[in-house]
Amino acid sequence: MALVKNQTCISHFILLGLFNHTPLHLLLFSTIMVMFLVALSGNGLMIFLINTDSHLHSPMYFFLSWLSLMDLMLISTIVPRMAIDYLLGHGSISFTGCGFQILFFLTLLGDECFLLAFMAYDRYVAISNPLRYSVIMSRRVCWLMVAGSWLFGLVDGLFQAIYTLSFPYCGSQEIDHFFCDIPAVLKLACADTSIYEALIYVCCILMLLLPFSVISVSYLLIFVTVLRMRSAEGRKKAFATCSSHMAVVSLFYGAAMITYMQPQTYHSSKQDKVVSAFYTMITPMLNPLIYSLRNKEVAGALKKLLGRCWESGQVTTLSCVPLKELSMLRRGTLLKPMVLLGELSESHDW
Repeated sequence: MALVKNQTCISHFILLGLFNHTPLHLLLFSTIMVMFLVALSGNGLMIFLINTDSHLHSPMYFFLSWLSLMDLMLISTIVPRMAIDYLLGHGSISFTGCGFQILFFLTLLGDECFLLAFMAYDRYVAISNPLRYSVIMSRRVCWLMVAGSWLFGLVDGLFQAIYTLSFPYCGSQEIDHFFCDIPAVLKLACADTSIYEALIYVCCILMLLLPFSVISVSYLLIFVTVLRMRSAEGRKKAFATCSSHMAVVSLFYGAAMITYMQPQTYHSSKQDKVVSAFYTMITPMLNPLIYSLRNKEVAGALKKLLGRCWESGQVTTLSCVPLKELSMLRRGTLLKPMVLLGELSESHDW
C-alpha cells in the first residue's frame, strides 16, 4: 500500500487496458486471443516433443524447450489478466498484485534475453567448431547457462519490482496500460524518479544491449562461416534460417529497448501499449514457428507422434471388431497387418 503524508492512500491501481468496447477493438481482442491459443499450443507442443523424442535430446533443442517454457509463462502472465479485465469491464489490481506482475514479467523477460544470447552462441559453436561442439556445449554447461539466465532475470525482476513500489503513489490510480509496466506505473509516482530511470537505463545495458551484442556478433560470425560454404543450396538454407532468427530477435529486443531505454518524457501511452504487445504476445507466438516447427527434425518428431496417435486409434477400433472379422484380419483377408505402434529410436549420448 502506498501512503504519502497529506495525500490519498492508494491500495490498488486501475488498468485502463488495451481496447475499448467497439466492434473494431472486439475484433482485435479476438485476434489476440487466437494468438494466445496459438502460443500456448505451439510452445506446449514444443516442450512435449523435445522431452519425449530422443532425437531431439541435444543442446539446441534443450535451449528451445526452455525458451518455449519461458514464452508460455510470459504470455500467461499478461494475456489472461488482460482478457478478464476486458470482459468484466474493469481492471482493478491490488498494489501487491501489481508488484508481483512486475516481478514475474521482468524475471521472464530477463531470462529470455540471456537465453537467446546463449542460443546464438550455441549455434555459432555448432557451425564454426563442430568437432569440439559436444565438449564445449556439454550437459553441465547447458544447465549452467539456463540457471544463469534464470538467476539474472530474477535479480533484475526483484530489484525493479521492489524499487518501483517503494515510491509514494497518490492522486490518480489509473495506469494507462494493459498490465503493470514500469514506465506506465512511474507516471503515477508522487516523487522524483529521475535517479531510478537512470538505474533502469544501466540495467537495460546489462539485460538488453549486452545479450543483443552477443547475438549480433554470433550471427555475424555464422554468416562469415556460411559464406565460405561451397554448396549454394546450403548457403541459401543457412541464410534463410539465420535471417528469420534475427528478425524475431530484433523484434523482441527492439521493442524492449524502445520501452525501457527511451527517456520517460518521450513515452506515450498508445506507443507503449503497441510496442509492449510485440514482446508480450507476438514473439511468444512466433518463436515456436520460427525456431522449431520449421525444423525438419521437429517436423519429423511431430509426424511420428501423429502416426502413433493414428495407429493407437486403429488399435482401439480393432478391439471392437467381431471375432469372425478379427480372424479374417489375422489371415490377412480383411485388412493389411497392423504396424507396430512405435519404432525404437537410437538414444543420444548428450
